Amino acid sequence: MGTVALTSKEHYKSPFEPVMPGITFLEYGNIQAATALIHSGKVAAGSLFVFDEVQCGLGRSGHLWAHEAYGIYPDIITLAKPLAVGLPIGAVTERVVAAINYWDHGSTFAGGPLVCNAAVAVLDKISEPSFLASVTKKGQYFRELLVTKLRGNSHVREVRGVGLIIGIDLDVPASPLVDACQQSGLLVLTAGKGNVVRLVLPLTITEQELDRAAEILFSCFPVLDKTDKI
Repeated sequence: MGTVALTSKEHYKSPFEPVMPGITFLEYGNIQAATALIHSGKVAAGSLFVFDEVQCGLGRSGHLWAHEAYGIYPDIITLAKPLAVGLPIGAVTERVVAAINYWDHGSTFAGGPLVCNAAVAVLDKISEPSFLASVTKKGQYFRELLVTKLRGNSHVREVRGVGLIIGIDLDVPASPLVDACQQSGLLVLTAGKGNVVRLVLPLTITEQELDRAAEILFSCFPVLDKTDKI
């Protein structure tokens, strides 16, 4: 419930009200506003820094954790879903553990040996340098493939990403393309302000599957010609 309070999107929070109060929200993606708030002195000393690594963590960025690429180290990381491949588990950093005494917090799922062993196995595999390098290599291959196939398309502003997280920035809403891809067997999502096609790819994906994904995506692009520009 504490995590729900940290989203500025009311349609996610409202079903769970009341949630934790006292949260200050900044304009989405406005780094300058965040910097100004930090230097204003309004951010309390000892505040906790929270990173959502559910999708971008555990190798998908090409790093074990996405924050490592930026030299930023959070106090709390949300990562429960991928940590044990969908089994119920969570984790906290040593700084948070030091602030919690025995019995301050409990969980009906905590400490299960099966789940904990699954999490250890996942970490052992993903943290291997060769495995992370393969994620980076496949991500670079796919981005270059998309740039080649989509070069000259009037709707594409940019193909960007890191590791196996890729976004295609469009000058029109992405929903028609997302729907067309799903009907053709490729699962993609929207991001940003609805004009970005988001591809969050499995770490085990093969180059052959990436080739097929690019073919489906390219074949669906004509649906955007009937879409009004943003």
